[in-house]
Amino acid sequence: MNVDTTGLPEWLAEVAGEQPYPLAFATVSGAHLYGFPSVDSDVDLRGVHVLPVEEVAGLRHGPETVERMWTRDGVEVDLVTHDLAKFCRLLLGRNGYVLEQLLSPLVVSSSPVHAELTALAPGCLTHHHAHHYLGFARTQWRLFTKTRELKPLLYTFRVLATGTHLMRSGELEADLTRLYGYGPAYLPELVAAKQEAEHGPAPSAPGLEADVERMTAALEEARDSSGLPERATAEAALHDLVVRVRLHGWGVENP
Repeated sequence: MNVDTTGLPEWLAEVAGEQPYPLAFATVSGAHLYGFPSVDSDVDLRGVHVLPVEEVAGLRHGPETVERMWTRDGVEVDLVTHDLAKFCRLLLGRNGYVLEQLLSPLVVSSSPVHAELTALAPGCLTHHHAHHYLGFARTQWRLFTKTRELKPLLYTFRVLATGTHLMRSGELEADLTRLYGYGPAYLPELVAAKQEAEHGPAPSAPGLEADVERMTAALEEARDSSGLPERATAEAALHDLVVRVRLHGWGVENP
């Protein structure tokens, strides 16, 4: 798939065929997905690989997670993939990261398995996903208070806005530039500054702490009033998908 409309290199489409295991999908995550890549941002690729049955049924188990970093044409690429079964367990574990990776519109490589996982994603959503976004926001805010760098500050605002939107609408939106209404009026200025440098200092903005507290309270209120369910409903379907793909490959569609 050609992804040059996002400003990403066209050769990313070649990555899937270079991996030790077939990829069910690979998507772009990180700052490119969040709407504030800088001129020197690396490319975060995330996805799912499928271990062959002989590497899961015997005594020697293949890697559940494969990590690789390299540089091509001056672009640093960080690739992380999980085996299908592990990825499905993470999906059922109220993990916002993997949901964002699965639903990323920046698709480098896809397959029928990717399409099935995407269709099952709504059945993985619960109001407990708010805990993921609240926890991530706390971590990034602490990092910002120590470093005063712009990146963790934007991450703080991004995850609070994403979490609130998810709790209120049931829709996962990871791009901060589509969520400005949840944050302070100066967010576009912060995004513009981030586009100039990956690790630059945060520009001066009044009331940062108060704005973070307000957005945190909004996410907590949205969690408490959310119509999202208590538990995921897709476990049985995900189990069937893993078994079918493991035994027959992804050329066999769901009956």
